[in-house]
Amino acid sequence: MLTFLFTTVFCATYLSPIISHVNGKDFTEQEMSHYRDRIKSMFYHAYNNYLENAYPYDELRPLTCDGQDTWGSFSLTLIDALDTLLILGNHTEFQRVATLLQDTIDFDTDVNASVFETNIRVVGGLLSAHLLSKRAGMEVEEGWPCSGPLLRLAEDAARKLLPAFQTPTGMPYGTVNLLKGVDPTETPVTCTAGVGTFILEFSTLSRLTGDPVFENVARKALKALWRTRSDIGLVGNHIDVVTSKWVAQDAGIGAGVDSYFEYLVKGAIMLQDEELLTMFYEYDKSIKNYTKFDDWYLWVQMHKGTVSMPVFQSLEAFWPGLQSLIGDISSATKTFHNYYSVWRQFGGLPEFYSIPQGYTVDKREGYPLRPELIESAMYLYKATGDPTFMQLGRDAVESIDKISRVNCGFATVKDVRDHKLDNRMESFFLAETIKYLYLLFDPENFLHNNGTEFELGGPQGDCVLNAGGYIFNTEAHPLDPAALHCCSRDQEEHKELQDILLGFSEALRPSMDQSEETSGAWDPPESIALKPGERRKAPVLSCPTQPFSAKLAVMGQVFSDNS
Repeated sequence: MLTFLFTTVFCATYLSPIISHVNGKDFTEQEMSHYRDRIKSMFYHAYNNYLENAYPYDELRPLTCDGQDTWGSFSLTLIDALDTLLILGNHTEFQRVATLLQDTIDFDTDVNASVFETNIRVVGGLLSAHLLSKRAGMEVEEGWPCSGPLLRLAEDAARKLLPAFQTPTGMPYGTVNLLKGVDPTETPVTCTAGVGTFILEFSTLSRLTGDPVFENVARKALKALWRTRSDIGLVGNHIDVVTSKWVAQDAGIGAGVDSYFEYLVKGAIMLQDEELLTMFYEYDKSIKNYTKFDDWYLWVQMHKGTVSMPVFQSLEAFWPGLQSLIGDISSATKTFHNYYSVWRQFGGLPEFYSIPQGYTVDKREGYPLRPELIESAMYLYKATGDPTFMQLGRDAVESIDKISRVNCGFATVKDVRDHKLDNRMESFFLAETIKYLYLLFDPENFLHNNGTEFELGGPQGDCVLNAGGYIFNTEAHPLDPAALHCCSRDQEEHKELQDILLGFSEALRPSMDQSEETSGAWDPPESIALKPGERRKAPVLSCPTQPFSAKLAVMGQVFSDNS
């Protein structure tokens, strides 16, 4: 019942059409089109400069017009930008890049990689591209979305991360060597988000491929983290994954913790998982009780609830969007306006903002073109139709284009007070910031689909896919929950049929053995039982059969979906 109610709230606030226009002036279609064109122009200025000056490095350095590796030498910006290409309507470049990545990416390298970043950017980006590849006009394998080259790449990347989860607690190390596994000297201390931000990508992998190991380790890590919460229901910032002891005991919703809460909500939606939703609601109660003050969220000591840092961190700006997904629009809107006031003060969000002083925090004055406030604006505009949220999008376009645009791309703002720039353009600028901006001004984009359009796919060709309800991972890579159901159903049916045939084969074995004893030498026929992972080839002549999900009669017994 709880999951049903949650699904109802989610559909009402996100999947349904815009329901109201309340404050401020509506944007005309001409204005919307103008900003879509502006955002496209920003994307291609950054993207083309990456290709010309930085590829195959991970990131562009826009002030020196060259590149650098940052998160593992994966041509990361290319992976992160791939689904954005399709969202902007560029099918041709999507196809070219998807093919290029299949031919060039190699995860068998002696590189130390962040487990968290590799998962959300590389695994998430490849999974999203795989699920969108048919829409982009690529020729897909028979059985898609349960198979495909981009899916295999994502699986290869995720398998390189699995050694990190081999700890006494099941919580992963923060870094893994892609060739050698976890270094014996690797620190066991990692951030909370680095433990709890895997359930979306890893469950998607398990349900598309049929290998449960990914979802199992993600769930084990989540449950281990859940058991470490304090008596007042909070978690800290950094934890020892070997001993389960908290090393940093500051509790909040920002850096080091943020996407853990995000994945509990989005995991509950995508997987229809009541347990994940219950976990989030328990945390939400404690967060409101101990960290919320005047629609701001502070940092507190996780055991006592006393304020430790009265600051707003820019990464916290995702929270109003998350609140909108559970239907808490009023609270989300109030907090959003607090955050928006900071943006208007500086033309961007500083990494840390002192709430009592109303100003930046020393050495935390930068704005690396983060997407979180724009992300919340997209969700809240979709839920309410209030043009105030679109005004934030307009302000973001104007600020970023004026302050950060340089000859070779867009540069991080080193200090929001004087708008000095830094020589870096993180891949999330193309993966998230541009994407959320474009979706805010493009209400007819296919990602906003409310079920009026769909396509068929799956092993039997009868799965309804791309009908809406996409779940964005924390790097803004959209995942289609219908694909997970489609492949899971096929795997369950395949296993059930395999078990039936195996039992039938074993039932025939005694009579065959008896026949062998009486007739002398006998060449056994090929077993009708399939080996794990094997697919049976169709005989030359075969009778058409109805889908197994309908009914299957074996030896007089009928098996239905509920058997």
